[in-house]
Amino acid sequence: MEELKLSRRIFLKASGGSAAAAVGAAGTLLAPGAAQAQAAGAATGTTLNYPKTSVGKAGSMPVNQPVSFTYPDANSPCVALRMGAPVPGGVGPNGDIVAYSSLCTHMGCPVTYDGGTKTFKCGCHFSIFDPENGGQMVCGQATEDLPRVLLNYDAATDTVTAVGVDGLIYGRQANVL
Repeated sequence: MEELKLSRRIFLKASGGSAAAAVGAAGTLLAPGAAQAQAAGAATGTTLNYPKTSVGKAGSMPVNQPVSFTYPDANSPCVALRMGAPVPGGVGPNGDIVAYSSLCTHMGCPVTYDGGTKTFKCGCHFSIFDPENGGQMVCGQATEDLPRVLLNYDAATDTVTAVGVDGLIYGRQANVL
């Protein structure tokens, strides 16, 4: 019996052409059902039910000093800061109060706030985050910004309340367990 040699080029041409045809045929068969599934999914989108947790009174928050709290549960350490000048996304009478998870996005080590440089620093792998720019990662091993705790301000009671999280808290599949 003679051994048949098939070159890689001929194999890829033959298998690629038939695979493309199969994908195209499957796409036309699934398209109407996929559109219906997408429409149904959009109508029943999942939203997380974040609790509303009081962070404190805006007037009693010291400028450039961290205020510790936990959110959205007792296992999620966070820090609120009154920056002293308006910042993007800030709340309060001057738009200068922001809050972040204090778990580094690299490996979950605790970050600490350095008032001298107005940055969060991770002591484990030296990542640095900027709270005045949305918790943006400045340098280090982290590849994502610090998760931002979304805040509301009630002027009548001078109360700052945590209402959600923008970004995924380190070590979780979902922020609300």
